[in-house]
Amino acid sequence: MDLSIVIPLFNEEESLPELFDWIKRVCLQEHYSFEVVFVDDGSNDSSWNVIESLRQQNSEVKAIRFQRNYGKAAALNEAFKAATGEVVITMDADLQDSPDEIPSLYNMIKEGGYDLVSGWKKVRYDNKFTKNIPSKFFNWATRMVSGIHLNDFNCGLKAYRKKVIKSIEIYGDMHRYIPVLAKWAGFKKIGEKVVEHRKRKYGSTKFGWERFVHGFLDLMSIVFVSKYGKRPMHFFGLFGSICFGIGFIIALYLIVFKIIDPNNSLTNKPSFYISLTAIIVGSQLFLAGFIGELIARNSPGRNAYLIDEKIGF
Repeated sequence: MDLSIVIPLFNEEESLPELFDWIKRVCLQEHYSFEVVFVDDGSNDSSWNVIESLRQQNSEVKAIRFQRNYGKAAALNEAFKAATGEVVITMDADLQDSPDEIPSLYNMIKEGGYDLVSGWKKVRYDNKFTKNIPSKFFNWATRMVSGIHLNDFNCGLKAYRKKVIKSIEIYGDMHRYIPVLAKWAGFKKIGEKVVEHRKRKYGSTKFGWERFVHGFLDLMSIVFVSKYGKRPMHFFGLFGSICFGIGFIIALYLIVFKIIDPNNSLTNKPSFYISLTAIIVGSQLFLAGFIGELIARNSPGRNAYLIDEKIGF
């Protein structure tokens, strides 16, 4: 299989037939062997009926339907496990990503030697204040944290070498940071391509302001997990040692001071309570580190999502 096209969707019944026909036309022109993997993320419209109809007429269609809405990251994670193509391209179902970009993305992976190519919607038709400005901030923050020089981490149009998608796990809202996960999994050749951004033809956007809060929290989670996910004691133990050490030094000073001056009371000094608090916090951080080590050594590999139905596999 040359190519897998992965399309997560939620309530996109109007756009699916047009999108699939466009993808099929491009792939047949390029003589690709291909599959289109739709992931219905708990839609409550007729999206699944449309997909079943497409499957009856086209053997290239494969689909997964979730019992409820889990989010885009969960949809991509399940599709990545199911995809069989040597190159995997993801795109949104709303027709804002152009399938005409498929051949150039495919060639950058197969001939250019890239592990991952991320689209850059340099000219956008989104609302400037609700999407463009916050996206610029998060792209800047992610560049600073990750060292990956991409302009649009959250672009849904991306291409991957098969090995990349089989080596990473995404959850929460981590789909925004797949290039970061790929880099920390050992894939170094990450590129970018300017792609066309089209105006939404059907429906309305499914994302609100909360995605920016979630995105920031997920970025912090990625930074922590990538560095300390397998060795949490290195994080909690470090700060626990510092806190405990500060508390112990203060306590030792107070004890020596008490020996020198037996009439001096320790409990009426602020330093006594600072010392006590630092020792308690340090001990708790140590315990958190030990518990984290136990969890890290016994945690299961992947998240489980309730899949209602599959077709085409």
